Amino acid sequence: MTSPHDAIPEAALAFLEAGKGAALATVIETWGSAPRPVGAQLAISSESEMAGSVSGGCVEGAVIHEAIEAIGDGRCRVLEFGVSDEDAFAVGLACGGTIRVMVEPIGTGAGEALPRALLEELVARRAARQPAVLVTDLAGWERQLLAAPEGPLAESITAALVADRSRIEAGRFIHVHNPPLRLIVVGAVHIAQPLLAMARLAGYDVTLIDPRETFAAAHRFPGEAIVTDWPDEAIARLAPDARTAVVTLSHDPKFDDPALVTALGSGAFYIGALGSKRTHEKRRARLLAAGLTEADLARIHAPVGLDIGARSPAEIALSIMAEMTERLRRPETRPSV
Repeated sequence: MTSPHDAIPEAALAFLEAGKGAALATVIETWGSAPRPVGAQLAISSESEMAGSVSGGCVEGAVIHEAIEAIGDGRCRVLEFGVSDEDAFAVGLACGGTIRVMVEPIGTGAGEALPRALLEELVARRAARQPAVLVTDLAGWERQLLAAPEGPLAESITAALVADRSRIEAGRFIHVHNPPLRLIVVGAVHIAQPLLAMARLAGYDVTLIDPRETFAAAHRFPGEAIVTDWPDEAIARLAPDARTAVVTLSHDPKFDDPALVTALGSGAFYIGALGSKRTHEKRRARLLAAGLTEADLARIHAPVGLDIGARSPAEIALSIMAEMTERLRRPETRPSV
Protein backbone atom coordinates (compact mmCIF):
# COMPACT_ATOMS: atom_id res chain seq x y z
CA MET A 1 0.00 0.00 0.00
CA THR A 2 1.00 3.61 -0.52
CA SER A 3 0.27 6.37 1.93
CA PRO A 4 -2.18 9.01 0.63
CA HIS A 5 0.56 11.54 1.42
CA ASP A 6 2.64 10.45 -1.56
CA ALA A 7 0.31 8.45 -3.84
CA ILE A 8 0.94 10.81 -6.75
CA PRO A 9 2.09 8.34 -9.45
CA GLU A 10 -1.03 6.34 -8.57
CA ALA A 11 -3.17 9.45 -9.06
CA ALA A 12 -1.62 10.10 -12.47
CA LEU A 13 -2.32 6.52 -13.51
CA ALA A 14 -5.91 6.86 -12.29
CA PHE A 15 -6.37 9.91 -14.56
CA LEU A 16 -5.17 7.82 -17.52
CA GLU A 17 -7.42 4.91 -16.62
CA ALA A 18 -10.36 7.33 -16.59
CA GLY A 19 -9.59 8.16 -20.21
CA LYS A 20 -7.97 11.53 -19.54
CA GLY A 21 -4.56 12.90 -20.41
CA ALA A 22 -2.11 13.25 -17.52
CA ALA A 23 1.22 14.74 -16.56
CA LEU A 24 3.54 14.58 -13.58
CA ALA A 25 5.32 17.62 -12.16
CA THR A 26 8.30 16.88 -9.89
CA VAL A 27 10.51 19.16 -7.79
CA ILE A 28 14.06 18.37 -8.97
CA GLU A 29 16.10 21.11 -7.26
CA THR A 30 15.64 23.71 -4.55
CA TRP A 31 17.57 26.66 -3.14
CA GLY A 32 16.77 28.59 0.00
CA SER A 33 13.60 27.94 1.95
CA ALA A 34 11.66 25.95 -0.66
CA PRO A 35 8.09 24.97 0.32
CA ARG A 36 8.40 21.33 -0.80
CA PRO A 37 11.40 18.98 -0.87
CA VAL A 38 13.13 17.54 -3.92
CA GLY A 39 11.05 14.62 -5.20
CA ALA A 40 7.69 16.14 -4.26
CA GLN A 41 5.14 15.62 -7.02
CA LEU A 42 1.93 16.97 -8.49
CA ALA A 43 -0.28 14.93 -10.83
CA ILE A 44 -2.37 16.91 -13.31
CA SER A 45 -5.13 15.69 -15.62
CA SER A 46 -6.10 17.15 -18.99
CA GLU A 47 -9.20 18.49 -17.21
CA SER A 48 -7.06 20.47 -14.72
CA GLU A 49 -7.64 18.04 -11.84
CA MET A 50 -4.69 17.75 -9.49
CA ALA A 51 -3.27 15.65 -6.68
CA GLY A 52 -0.26 16.51 -4.55
CA SER A 53 1.80 19.70 -4.62
CA VAL A 54 5.17 21.07 -5.66
CA SER A 55 5.13 24.36 -3.75
CA GLY A 56 2.42 24.40 -1.14
CA GLY A 57 0.32 26.61 -3.39
CA CYS A 58 2.77 29.29 -4.55
CA VAL A 59 3.27 28.18 -8.15
CA GLU A 60 0.73 25.41 -8.70
CA GLY A 61 -1.31 27.55 -11.09
CA ALA A 62 1.64 28.13 -13.42
CA VAL A 63 2.68 24.47 -13.21
CA ILE A 64 -0.83 23.27 -14.07
CA HIS A 65 -0.89 25.61 -17.09
CA GLU A 66 2.45 24.22 -18.32
CA ALA A 67 1.30 20.66 -17.65
CA ILE A 68 -1.84 21.10 -19.74
CA GLU A 69 0.33 22.40 -22.59
CA ALA A 70 2.73 19.46 -22.13
CA ILE A 71 -0.16 17.00 -22.37
CA GLY A 72 -1.09 18.67 -25.63
CA ASP A 73 2.33 18.83 -27.27
CA GLY A 74 3.92 15.74 -25.70
CA ARG A 75 7.06 17.62 -24.68
CA CYS A 76 8.77 17.74 -21.30
CA ARG A 77 9.98 20.97 -19.75
CA VAL A 78 11.94 22.15 -16.73
CA LEU A 79 10.52 25.24 -15.03
CA GLU A 80 12.24 27.51 -12.53
CA PHE A 81 10.36 29.60 -9.99
CA GLY A 82 11.47 32.11 -7.38
CA VAL A 83 9.21 32.03 -4.32
CA SER A 84 8.97 35.53 -2.89
CA ASP A 85 9.14 36.25 0.82
CA GLU A 86 5.45 37.22 0.73
CA ASP A 87 4.38 33.97 -0.95
CA ALA A 88 6.66 31.98 1.33
CA PHE A 89 5.03 33.52 4.40
CA ALA A 90 1.63 32.53 3.03
CA VAL A 91 2.64 28.86 3.08
CA GLY A 92 4.33 28.98 6.47
CA LEU A 93 7.97 29.70 5.58
CA ALA A 94 10.20 32.34 7.11
CA CYS A 95 11.68 33.41 3.76
CA GLY A 96 11.58 32.67 0.06
CA GLY A 97 13.60 30.39 -2.19
CA THR A 98 13.88 28.96 -5.68
CA ILE A 99 12.60 25.67 -7.08
CA ARG A 100 13.04 23.81 -10.38
CA VAL A 101 10.14 21.67 -11.49
CA MET A 102 10.24 18.95 -14.16
CA VAL A 103 6.95 18.55 -16.05
CA GLU A 104 6.41 15.26 -17.91
CA PRO A 105 3.36 14.37 -19.98
CA ILE A 106 2.54 10.67 -19.89
CA GLY A 107 2.35 8.96 -23.27
CA THR A 108 2.26 5.58 -24.98
CA GLY A 109 4.67 6.01 -27.90
CA ALA A 110 8.14 7.34 -28.65
CA GLY A 111 9.23 10.87 -27.77
CA GLU A 112 9.93 12.81 -24.62
CA ALA A 113 6.82 11.78 -22.68
CA LEU A 114 7.06 9.45 -19.70
CA PRO A 115 5.92 6.06 -21.07
CA ARG A 116 2.70 4.84 -19.53
CA ALA A 117 4.16 1.33 -19.27
CA LEU A 118 7.01 2.69 -17.15
CA LEU A 119 4.54 4.49 -14.87
CA GLU A 120 2.52 1.28 -14.52
CA GLU A 121 5.66 -0.65 -13.58
CA LEU A 122 6.59 2.00 -11.01
CA VAL A 123 3.12 1.88 -9.45
CA ALA A 124 3.29 -1.93 -9.31
CA ARG A 125 6.66 -1.82 -7.53
CA ARG A 126 5.34 0.72 -5.04
CA ALA A 127 2.26 -1.43 -4.36
CA ALA A 128 4.55 -4.41 -3.67
CA ARG A 129 6.66 -2.32 -1.25
CA GLN A 130 9.70 -2.73 -3.48
CA PRO A 131 12.27 0.10 -3.54
CA ALA A 132 12.64 1.66 -6.98
CA VAL A 133 14.64 4.47 -8.53
CA LEU A 134 13.52 6.29 -11.67
CA VAL A 135 16.52 7.88 -13.38
CA THR A 136 15.70 10.57 -15.96
CA ASP A 137 18.19 12.18 -18.34
CA LEU A 138 17.22 15.85 -18.25
CA ALA A 139 18.73 16.49 -21.68
CA GLY A 140 17.52 13.58 -23.79
CA TRP A 141 14.62 12.36 -21.57
CA GLU A 142 15.76 8.74 -21.60
CA ARG A 143 14.63 6.91 -18.47
CA GLN A 144 15.53 3.83 -16.46
CA LEU A 145 13.47 2.28 -13.69
CA LEU A 146 15.91 0.41 -11.43
CA ALA A 147 15.12 -2.09 -8.71
CA ALA A 148 18.72 -1.96 -7.45
CA PRO A 149 21.67 0.40 -7.93
CA GLU A 150 23.56 -0.25 -11.15
CA GLY A 151 25.56 1.50 -13.84
CA PRO A 152 27.87 4.51 -13.53
CA LEU A 153 25.54 6.18 -11.01
CA ALA A 154 25.30 3.12 -8.73
CA GLU A 155 27.10 4.80 -5.83
CA SER A 156 24.93 7.93 -6.04
CA ILE A 157 21.77 5.83 -6.33
CA THR A 158 22.74 3.80 -3.26
CA ALA A 159 23.36 6.99 -1.27
CA ALA A 160 20.02 8.43 -2.41
CA LEU A 161 18.14 5.27 -1.38
CA VAL A 162 19.79 5.13 2.04
CA ALA A 163 19.19 8.83 2.70
CA ASP A 164 15.71 8.62 1.13
CA ARG A 165 16.51 11.79 -0.82
CA SER A 166 16.14 12.33 -4.55
CA ARG A 167 18.83 14.35 -6.31
CA ILE A 168 20.39 15.47 -9.60
CA GLU A 169 23.65 13.79 -10.53
CA ALA A 170 25.57 14.18 -13.82
CA GLY A 171 22.57 15.71 -15.58
CA ARG A 172 20.22 12.95 -14.45
CA PHE A 173 17.45 13.17 -11.92
CA ILE A 174 17.56 10.27 -9.46
CA HIS A 175 14.03 9.96 -8.09
CA VAL A 176 13.83 7.66 -5.07
CA HIS A 177 10.62 5.70 -4.51
CA ASN A 178 11.15 3.92 -1.20
CA PRO A 179 8.27 1.91 0.28
CA PRO A 180 5.98 3.91 2.58
CA LEU A 181 7.01 4.11 6.21
CA ARG A 182 5.13 1.72 8.50
CA LEU A 183 4.42 1.71 12.21
CA ILE A 184 3.43 -1.47 14.03
CA VAL A 185 2.00 -0.84 17.49
CA VAL A 186 1.46 -3.63 20.02
CA GLY A 187 -1.12 -2.77 22.67
CA ALA A 188 -4.40 -0.92 22.07
CA VAL A 189 -3.92 1.30 25.11
CA HIS A 190 -4.72 4.99 25.55
CA ILE A 191 -1.29 6.15 24.31
CA ALA A 192 -1.88 4.27 21.06
CA GLN A 193 -4.81 6.53 20.14
CA PRO A 194 -2.82 9.77 19.70
CA LEU A 195 0.26 7.85 18.50
CA LEU A 196 -1.60 6.30 15.56
CA ALA A 197 -3.11 9.65 14.62
CA MET A 198 0.28 11.40 14.74
CA ALA A 199 1.96 8.65 12.76
CA ARG A 200 -0.65 8.87 10.02
CA LEU A 201 -0.13 12.64 9.81
CA ALA A 202 3.60 11.94 9.40
CA GLY A 203 2.92 9.61 6.47
CA TYR A 204 3.12 6.19 8.14
CA ASP A 205 0.95 3.20 7.28
CA VAL A 206 -0.17 2.00 10.71
CA THR A 207 -1.11 -1.43 12.06
CA LEU A 208 -2.37 -1.95 15.61
CA ILE A 209 -1.99 -5.40 17.22
CA ASP A 210 -3.80 -6.56 20.34
CA PRO A 211 -5.46 -9.97 20.90
CA ARG A 212 -7.67 -8.40 23.57
CA GLU A 213 -10.75 -7.51 21.55
CA THR A 214 -12.12 -5.30 24.32
CA PHE A 215 -9.03 -3.08 23.97
CA ALA A 216 -8.81 -3.37 20.19
CA ALA A 217 -12.41 -2.33 19.62
CA ALA A 218 -13.11 -0.53 16.36
CA HIS A 219 -14.93 2.31 18.11
CA ARG A 220 -11.75 3.12 20.05
CA PHE A 221 -9.65 3.22 16.88
CA PRO A 222 -12.01 4.19 14.05
CA GLY A 223 -10.62 3.57 10.59
CA GLU A 224 -7.41 1.90 11.79
CA ALA A 225 -6.07 -1.48 10.68
CA ILE A 226 -6.44 -3.71 13.76
CA VAL A 227 -5.03 -7.24 14.09
CA THR A 228 -6.23 -9.41 17.00
CA ASP A 229 -3.70 -12.23 16.57
CA TRP A 230 -0.86 -12.82 19.02
CA PRO A 231 1.71 -10.06 18.52
CA ASP A 232 4.70 -12.25 17.64
CA GLU A 233 2.70 -14.11 14.97
CA ALA A 234 1.27 -10.89 13.55
CA ILE A 235 4.67 -9.17 13.42
CA ALA A 236 6.23 -12.18 11.72
CA ARG A 237 3.58 -11.99 8.99
CA LEU A 238 4.02 -8.23 8.59
CA ALA A 239 7.79 -8.77 8.15
CA PRO A 240 9.17 -5.42 9.40
CA ASP A 241 11.84 -3.94 7.13
CA ALA A 242 14.14 -0.92 7.16
CA ARG A 243 11.11 1.34 6.59
CA THR A 244 9.24 -0.02 9.63
CA ALA A 245 9.06 1.02 13.28
CA VAL A 246 7.74 -1.29 16.02
CA VAL A 247 6.46 0.04 19.36
CA THR A 248 5.18 -2.14 22.22
CA LEU A 249 2.75 -0.43 24.57
CA SER A 250 0.75 -3.20 26.25
CA HIS A 251 2.97 -3.18 29.37
CA ASP A 252 2.23 -6.92 29.61
CA PRO A 253 5.25 -9.26 29.22
CA LYS A 254 3.21 -12.03 27.64
CA PHE A 255 2.42 -9.69 24.74
CA ASP A 256 5.41 -7.35 24.62
CA ASP A 257 8.27 -9.84 25.13
CA PRO A 258 7.43 -12.19 22.21
CA ALA A 259 6.73 -9.13 20.05
CA LEU A 260 10.15 -7.67 20.85
CA VAL A 261 11.91 -10.97 20.16
CA THR A 262 10.29 -11.16 16.73
CA ALA A 263 10.94 -7.48 15.98
CA LEU A 264 14.61 -7.85 16.93
CA GLY A 265 14.91 -10.59 14.32
CA SER A 266 13.78 -8.13 11.64
CA GLY A 267 15.27 -5.11 9.91
CA ALA A 268 13.03 -2.58 11.69
CA PHE A 269 14.76 0.81 11.93
CA TYR A 270 13.21 1.56 15.33
CA ILE A 271 12.06 -0.68 18.18
CA GLY A 272 10.58 0.97 21.26
CA ALA A 273 9.06 -0.43 24.45
CA LEU A 274 6.90 1.34 27.02
CA GLY A 275 7.91 1.06 30.68
CA SER A 276 10.06 2.65 33.33
CA LYS A 277 13.80 2.03 33.69
CA ARG A 278 13.05 -0.49 36.43
CA THR A 279 10.50 -2.25 34.22
CA HIS A 280 13.00 -2.38 31.39
CA GLU A 281 15.70 -3.89 33.61
CA LYS A 282 13.31 -6.73 34.43
CA ARG A 283 12.49 -7.02 30.72
CA ARG A 284 16.19 -7.17 29.86
CA ALA A 285 16.71 -10.03 32.32
CA ARG A 286 13.83 -11.99 30.80
CA LEU A 287 15.02 -11.43 27.22
CA LEU A 288 18.62 -12.36 28.07
CA ALA A 289 17.35 -15.54 29.70
CA ALA A 290 15.41 -16.23 26.49
CA GLY A 291 18.66 -16.20 24.51
CA LEU A 292 18.93 -12.62 23.25
CA THR A 293 22.29 -10.85 23.41
CA GLU A 294 23.34 -7.46 24.73
CA ALA A 295 23.71 -6.33 21.12
CA ASP A 296 20.09 -7.30 20.48
CA LEU A 297 18.87 -5.43 23.54
CA ALA A 298 20.84 -2.33 22.56
CA ARG A 299 18.38 -1.90 19.67
CA ILE A 300 15.45 -1.40 22.05
CA HIS A 301 14.57 2.20 22.90
CA ALA A 302 13.33 1.97 26.48
CA PRO A 303 11.88 3.81 28.22
CA VAL A 304 10.32 4.61 24.86
CA GLY A 305 10.42 8.17 23.51
CA LEU A 306 12.67 11.19 23.92
CA ASP A 307 12.90 12.56 27.44
CA ILE A 308 10.83 15.73 27.08
CA GLY A 309 9.09 15.44 30.43
CA ALA A 310 5.96 13.98 28.81
CA ARG A 311 3.07 13.11 31.11
CA SER A 312 -0.21 12.81 29.19
CA PRO A 313 -0.86 10.08 26.59
CA ALA A 314 -0.63 12.68 23.81
CA GLU A 315 2.68 14.02 25.13
CA ILE A 316 4.10 10.50 25.41
CA ALA A 317 2.96 9.79 21.85
CA LEU A 318 4.69 12.99 20.75
CA SER A 319 7.92 11.90 22.44
CA ILE A 320 7.73 8.52 20.68
CA MET A 321 7.19 10.14 17.28
CA ALA A 322 10.12 12.49 17.95
CA GLU A 323 12.45 9.60 18.80
CA MET A 324 11.26 7.59 15.79
CA THR A 325 11.93 10.57 13.55
CA GLU A 326 15.40 11.11 15.02
CA ARG A 327 16.26 7.44 14.49
CA LEU A 328 14.97 7.57 10.91
CA ARG A 329 16.63 10.82 9.87
CA ARG A 330 19.78 10.47 11.96
CA PRO A 331 20.59 6.76 11.68
CA GLU A 332 23.84 7.20 13.58
CA THR A 333 21.84 7.59 16.81
CA ARG A 334 21.74 4.52 19.04
CA PRO A 335 19.74 3.65 22.15
CA SER A 336 21.65 3.19 25.36
CA VAL A 337 21.89 -0.26 26.86
